[in-house]
Amino acid sequence: MQQQATIFVVVDPNDERHFALDRALTIARLRAPQPRLLVFVAVDGEAVDTRAVNTHLFRDESWFREQIRQPVAEAGLECEIQVCWSSDWQGAIIQESRRCNAEMIYLPVHAKSSRRFTFAESKWQVLKQARCPVVLIRPGARAQRKVVLATVNYQAKTDKQRQLNRQITERARYIAACYGAELHLVNAYLDSLLYPDRGALAKLARKTGVPTERIHVKRGYTNEVVSKVAREIDADLVVMGTLNQYGETGSLLRGNTAERVIGGLEVDVMVCNEFTSTAGALIEKSEPKLAAAS
Repeated sequence: MQQQATIFVVVDPNDERHFALDRALTIARLRAPQPRLLVFVAVDGEAVDTRAVNTHLFRDESWFREQIRQPVAEAGLECEIQVCWSSDWQGAIIQESRRCNAEMIYLPVHAKSSRRFTFAESKWQVLKQARCPVVLIRPGARAQRKVVLATVNYQAKTDKQRQLNRQITERARYIAACYGAELHLVNAYLDSLLYPDRGALAKLARKTGVPTERIHVKRGYTNEVVSKVAREIDADLVVMGTLNQYGETGSLLRGNTAERVIGGLEVDVMVCNEFTSTAGALIEKSEPKLAAAS
């Protein structure tokens, strides 16, 4: 018997509105068979005032019913609620998402006072160690998914980089299919000698199913190119990747390029890492309904 897919949704009880849950409900309704939701209720201590004076941290039974169970039931879905009080917020997310074999993690990110998007080192642990894609949900971003932009590296030289390219492309194709969205690919390069010729672009178009006019190869730094193309095509979601790199102390490096790319965008971002499985099995066991969502 086929195991029901699980979407792992992080809900912070400090928030007034749960945008990650909203996004998860939308895509779950478009799936056939529909996945179950694991709603992980936990406080991000690095982004939230955890003192007792913060009355938003006190939630009663009616809050769980009105904020979680009722919206899930109205969407015709099933959910399991977990409440976590671990101070290791990111570690708990990684552990429990693996335990339930989640296919995606929907993670809300809190708005900052400055325009540039940043978050603490702990969030990078989630992005780099999760065994499934992590979708960063921004409160001010559009919920619609009419245009999906995937960032790929045509100049990949290592097996890890090429494998990550495949993961990014397959996940982006799957999400675009779920929403009936238009899929674009983008690649940045600095050395003009690395620009792919027409034959290479035509081969890529055949392989990915993305027409050449939706494949954007531009010279410049990755973060600047991705941000520019995302604005030009009015992208609603950007799918990107990050590789695990370690410093001299053995600690994970956050990845300057990935940080700059995320920081230059104002839309939701799906992040895949080298541990993320490809979407092939996911696509086989779940047929998108191909309905546009808003």
